[in-house]
Amino acid sequence: MVWVSLYWPLKHADWHGLTPTDLIFPFFIFIVGMSITLSVNAMQAKGITKQSILRSGVVRTVKLVALGWFLALFYYNFRDPNFSWLDERLAGIRIMGVLQRIGLVYLIALACYLYIKPKYIALTFVSLLIGYGALMIYTPYSLPNGEIVKGLWLHGNNLSAWLDNLLLGANHVYYATAKPLAFDPEGILSTLPAIATALSGILCGYYISTEKNLGKQVRIFNLVAITSIVCGCLLSLLIPINKALWTPSYVIISSGLAMLCYALCSYILDIRKVRLWSAPFLVFGANAILFFMFAGIVARILIMIPVADTSLKGAIFNQVLQPLFGNYLGSFSYSLLFLLASYLVMYACYKRGIFWKV
Repeated sequence: MVWVSLYWPLKHADWHGLTPTDLIFPFFIFIVGMSITLSVNAMQAKGITKQSILRSGVVRTVKLVALGWFLALFYYNFRDPNFSWLDERLAGIRIMGVLQRIGLVYLIALACYLYIKPKYIALTFVSLLIGYGALMIYTPYSLPNGEIVKGLWLHGNNLSAWLDNLLLGANHVYYATAKPLAFDPEGILSTLPAIATALSGILCGYYISTEKNLGKQVRIFNLVAITSIVCGCLLSLLIPINKALWTPSYVIISSGLAMLCYALCSYILDIRKVRLWSAPFLVFGANAILFFMFAGIVARILIMIPVADTSLKGAIFNQVLQPLFGNYLGSFSYSLLFLLASYLVMYACYKRGIFWKV
């Protein structure tokens, strides 16, 4: 019930469309792209070679994929005496996932920045979106009943889902019961436009590194962001906005909104120098992967611990929060309490200089 009764901004869109929650992942990928530009520039200034930087990137990607698989396996149903971890978790491990996508996107985007000039990175960004869109629209695929279709953007019925179903198998994807084709929202083909999101961040990071006038930065980012959002909205008339498929319209709009948010933060923090409000974001951002892992592990533990005929998570909501606040406010209160607990742990790490890098 906790995640059933959610206010709409905290939900993902049912399928097509966009909510604030749908912007979290592309914003993070955008920031990954920006950080690639700034970190590579700093490393090259110290004389570190491209080959060494790329080798470190490969190691980081392997670590991220391994952490993603760890989260996929970190679950045991103590309430079911017939539960088999080997059969239900290991044998059916979800191959792709959030951290796996971040790792793959990071490595490819890093290689692009190391070996491709910025103008060609921009061309690669456009090519990825056009190429992905063309594949999704014009490539025919076969449904389980033998019907040949193409150009669909439906849940469980699109080229990306077909490829996930073919290469990953129904037992190794998030939407294992989707019909007619099981698929993963962090699937194989949809990783291509996710790379484009990172490249948009790289281009913005490159501009920041070359243009030192903060006021001009903000003006240019605002102009490009608004243009991107308008273009994305126009493109959505042909290609729907969809996070699970990471559609080109979704990339353009989310990248535009990310630029707009960056411009706003830069204006407030760097130009107006109003910074006190940003402290929690600094604490979480300094340990982003640790926060993600901590939240993922603790959330699973709360589900695994049995309390009567439910879990500890269910007991907290059903016996405490829901009676006090009702379904929606109770669910929101649970999220706030979880966030507060996470913040206290991340703040303790921050104060002690504990920063977990992969």
